This record gives sequence, structure tokens and C-alpha cells, in this order.
Amino acid sequence: MTPPDTAPAFLARHGWGGAEIRPLAGDASFRRYFRVHHGPRTAVLMDAPPEKEDSRPFLAIADHLTGLGFAAPRALAVDLDAGLILLEDFGDARVGPVLAADPTREQQVYEQAVDILAALHAHPAADVRPYDETELLREARLFADWYLPAVGCPEAPGFDAAWAALWPQVAAAPPVLVLRDYHADNLMILDRPGLQALGLLDFQDALAGHPAYDLASLLQDIRRTVSPALEAAMIDRYLGQRPGLDAESFRTAYDILAAQRNIKILGVFTRLYVRDGKAHYPAWHPRLWALVNADLARPALAPVAAWFDAHVPAATRRGVQVTA
Repeated sequence: MTPPDTAPAFLARHGWGGAEIRPLAGDASFRRYFRVHHGPRTAVLMDAPPEKEDSRPFLAIADHLTGLGFAAPRALAVDLDAGLILLEDFGDARVGPVLAADPTREQQVYEQAVDILAALHAHPAADVRPYDETELLREARLFADWYLPAVGCPEAPGFDAAWAALWPQVAAAPPVLVLRDYHADNLMILDRPGLQALGLLDFQDALAGHPAYDLASLLQDIRRTVSPALEAAMIDRYLGQRPGLDAESFRTAYDILAAQRNIKILGVFTRLYVRDGKAHYPAWHPRLWALVNADLARPALAPVAAWFDAHVPAATRRGVQVTA
């Protein structure tokens, strides 16, 4: 987490000369984040090497969200050639740690998060690619391509066909902007009113897809447990604000997309371990499997559940074993 050599000159060009740069965080991509201190002012420096990351979608979606009245971090300075962006600082009140320290706030915060989704989905999707069945299957196949080989389980035929039987059930609702990683660790509690009460992060991969996807991402969060009662209440709250949706079809799509997302993440986290050497990601596999097994029990998932029952033995559902 050493700042790039180009950071001091970049900051100096934009009025932050001599600022102190402290490590803040990294993520599953090649992006790194630093907090910049300049007197009483602070900002967040995003280092996204241009040969690894295209930051233009992040900037475009941030502009779109702020234009609609949502709290996305404003860009204070940009140098795409160097891969550096100076961002508004949303502080340290990330929803996950805040609720761990004070569980009494859970209901209120989740209501705010659901209200943001309902309000966002009232608007047409931005100019982004469709989150269609081709993309959904490509993601689901990360499980077959990465997880199965890592646990010594050969891929059996029928995986694609099992998912193909489900896609028509997620194509009915008009597409909305899907942020794709909408969960407690990507939401910041801000001292602002209304829809600005929660700051939005990690939306650069947004696509136009089904409105149930981000709700499933929020309520089936691998990093913190959301009770079945709260999950059900928040689905009801969302549907109450979007009376134009068919509730039964929405709930079916929710179940399918929750399963697709969690199965995809099993593949993603395995790839991060096997290919990128990030040894801590398999530690999440048991929690993911608990979610996946519950998702596969839903009636809408019957074709995919049958494939898993036939080809993914219980012994391989414990996660990838990390080697020294």
C-alpha cells in the first residue's frame, strides 16, 4: 500500500501539494485507496492503473447517480492517464462495522438502503450494457470454471441448460440500473438527509438489469448475516414502493438472482485465491455455501438444484482447502 510515485505531483497540480497520503484500503480488483490529509481537508485518492482498470465507467456512473440526487463520491481531480482520481471523502462509517457496533440501528439502515434502491429504480437505467442472460450465464460459469477444478470435481454436462431454463423468469421486469455490489460494506453512513443519508461505493461495473439483483445483493450479504425476518420485511418494503411490479414474479426473480450471485461469488473468490494468490478469500466459502444451499431449496431453482445434487457432492461443498 505504498502510494504511486506520481501521486505527490498529481496532488500538487490540484491544490493538495504537501498532503500526507495514508493507506486506506484495497479491494478485489487492482484498485487501491489512500486517504489524503491536507490541513483540515481530507479526500480519498483512488489508484487504478490504466493498464488494469478503466475508470471512465466509475466517473460516468457517479455523475449519473449524483445527478439523480444520490450520494456518490464527487471527483475532485482526475488524471486517467496516470490512473489517479481524487474523490470526496465519505469518512469511515461503513454500514457493516457500524451495525456490528450498534445492532439497534439495523432496521433503520436497511430501510434507508431499500428506499434508495426503490427510488433509483424509478428512473430509467443509465447508458450501460444489458445485464442479460449471456452475462448472467458467463458469471455463473465462474463456478464451473474455477471452483469445481479447485476441489477436484470434474464439470458434468447440463450446467448451462439448467440455468437456461430459469432466464425467462428474470426477463419480465423493465431494466433498471444495477450497481452489482450493493451491500453493507459498500454503503457509508453520512450526516445528510433523505436519499443522501447513505453514500454509495463500488458501482463502476453497473449494468442495466432486473431490479431484484441489488436487493438480493443487499439482503443475502456474505459478510454479515441478515435474518430471514428482516430479509422478508425488506422485500415487502421494496415492493410496497414499486406497485407496478408483479410481486410473485419479482420474488421468483429474486430467488434466481440470489442463487446466481452467490454461486458466481464462489467462483470469483476461488479465482482470487488460485490465480491471484489472495489466500483469505476461501475463508468465505462456508458462508457462501450456506446461502447457496438455502437458495437451491427454493422452488424456482429446481433445474439448477437438480444439477448440483447430481454433480456436486456434499464433500465438495465445504470450500477450497488453502495450501501453505
